[in-house]
Amino acid sequence: MGAINGILHFNGSMINHSEADALMQALRKYPVDQTGTWFGRTLFFGCHAQWITPESVHEILPYYDPERKLAITADAIIDNRAELFDLLQVAYERRAKMGDSELILLAYHKWGEEAPKYLVGDFAFMIWDERQNKLFGARDFSGTRTLYFYRDHQRFAFCTLIQPLFTLPYIDRALNEQWIAEFLAIPTTTDAVDTASTVYRQIEQLSPSHTITVMNGKFTFRRYCTIAEGNKLKLSSNGEYEEAFREVFQNAVQSRIRTHRAVGAQLSGGLDSGSVVSFAAKALHNEDKHLHTFSYVPVDDFEDWTSKRRVANERPYIQSTVQYVGNITAHYLDFKGKSPLSEVDDWLDTFEMPYKFFENSFWIKGIYESARQQGVGILLNGQRGNWTISWGHPLDYMAILLRKMRWIRFYRELRLHSRIAGARRSRLLPVIGRKAFPFVQHLAWNKEDSFPSLINPEFARTTDVFDRLRQHDIDVSGTYLANAYEYRKRQFEKLYFWNINGTFGTKLSLRHSIWERDPTNDLRVIKFCLSVPEEQFVQDGVDRSLIRRSMKNNLPDDVRMNLRIRGVQGADGIHRMKPSWAVFMEELQQLSSDTELSRFINVPVLKEAISKLKTEPQSRHIFDADLKIIMRSLIFHRFLTKFT
Repeated sequence: MGAINGILHFNGSMINHSEADALMQALRKYPVDQTGTWFGRTLFFGCHAQWITPESVHEILPYYDPERKLAITADAIIDNRAELFDLLQVAYERRAKMGDSELILLAYHKWGEEAPKYLVGDFAFMIWDERQNKLFGARDFSGTRTLYFYRDHQRFAFCTLIQPLFTLPYIDRALNEQWIAEFLAIPTTTDAVDTASTVYRQIEQLSPSHTITVMNGKFTFRRYCTIAEGNKLKLSSNGEYEEAFREVFQNAVQSRIRTHRAVGAQLSGGLDSGSVVSFAAKALHNEDKHLHTFSYVPVDDFEDWTSKRRVANERPYIQSTVQYVGNITAHYLDFKGKSPLSEVDDWLDTFEMPYKFFENSFWIKGIYESARQQGVGILLNGQRGNWTISWGHPLDYMAILLRKMRWIRFYRELRLHSRIAGARRSRLLPVIGRKAFPFVQHLAWNKEDSFPSLINPEFARTTDVFDRLRQHDIDVSGTYLANAYEYRKRQFEKLYFWNINGTFGTKLSLRHSIWERDPTNDLRVIKFCLSVPEEQFVQDGVDRSLIRRSMKNNLPDDVRMNLRIRGVQGADGIHRMKPSWAVFMEELQQLSSDTELSRFINVPVLKEAISKLKTEPQSRHIFDADLKIIMRSLIFHRFLTKFT
């Protein structure tokens, strides 16, 4: 595991060793435990290995199997090893030390291009099939690991990262204007709807859930995994559903703490990360290891401006989880002196492209830095939990009951949720009605609520970006609130939702030699949660009912049954930026007059946003559209200056 790269020539010409060396040299700035290369006459494989799992210490990468005439380079951790060993009939004495790359190779030998369907874990790999003169690769279903490539009629080159590919003399840095148009036009943190594209015209990427086959100079791409709701699980009691959940979730957590190094976890005051930490701490106790938790907290002089149902400092809930669970070494980190602005250049160096998630950028990066100091090899989180383990939206569920005219159940859930939420039924009913009949929402849409358009209108016209986004069901106004069930369905169907987490996860991973792992994103957990009847997720007016019930005796009740207060991460962002505000405004004034930037950016919208925030802003503006406009413009401008 680590960074992989390679070159394949189609025209029979030999590999230029100096080009292969340049690819490997470009990775030297990242921590490494071992480097390896493998050459065929027209093929080169490389690996910049970081040892995370116990088996990886003995792993040879790239690896060539002379009996099967197969070679592999892989950036992978496979979680269903026991299942694969049985299916592949691997001898018991070989299992303990067999690396994940060899396991993938055996899977390919047995199942061919169907092999990725049998793999559970985080992976990107390339296999050279010498007998068929074929290159085959795959990326895991949610794109947890990246894989970029260049192709023309003579050759194919690939790498885990973008920048090393520019060491090859035939690749240039020309920008992909279609990608940029989508990046600027989409109001959410999604970067582009074309998951195979990047900010550079000549650099593509393998999409999540896809395989690539290169044979005789021809390229074939195929989606091998599509997640959809299937038949619903039918058990006889709440207790059976809770036990079934705990079993599949424990298995997911257990398989993700496999490392010879320390294990860490991001921990907030909520259910998702708390559940991950609870199961991980107990599993590590059996191995005589402690779990390190890393929690972002606001700086001491920050005054919480959020509403009474939100809290910016989750420390009391975090401490409650730590004390209740036990076997935890807790780290509370305020990252004093860091802000969304101070980290822009470092993030661009790491991310290799523009980004939008500036609000949380400083503490995400800071946690990796702190985890590395503690010798952590695996860093757990619960990012996908909202769509899997802690699913359950009462108002959307009641909207379904209303549409189906299940009046008795609807009235009961409404009455109980009204009491729990402390909200009158008369206030809840209109919201439920809009969710049940969303066309009413469209009729009531107010153009003034739209997210300001950051893209230059002429640039948008020449790229036809808005029509393209509408074809992919992207709401460019930023105002449409889809029913939660519709949005969840799209989360698993539309690959553009997956790309961003894998991109920054892989690149932070390589920089700090830490592998980010999310048990709530385990394919087995996802399939289980999609099979659970909705009545298990919302019950007796309680949201996220299944996880709340299942975590009894695993989490403290003030966290497990916290039904009214939600954490807000990054709420102190502007407070942190205030010492640099004058310099910040000066840079914005300069870039708003930049002729190169004005080709892409809607300058009048940018200038209006600058004027609104020119004086020292209030902390509550951190999540406002105006700050998003100016920060995204600044980040994009710095990218243009630095990388083009």
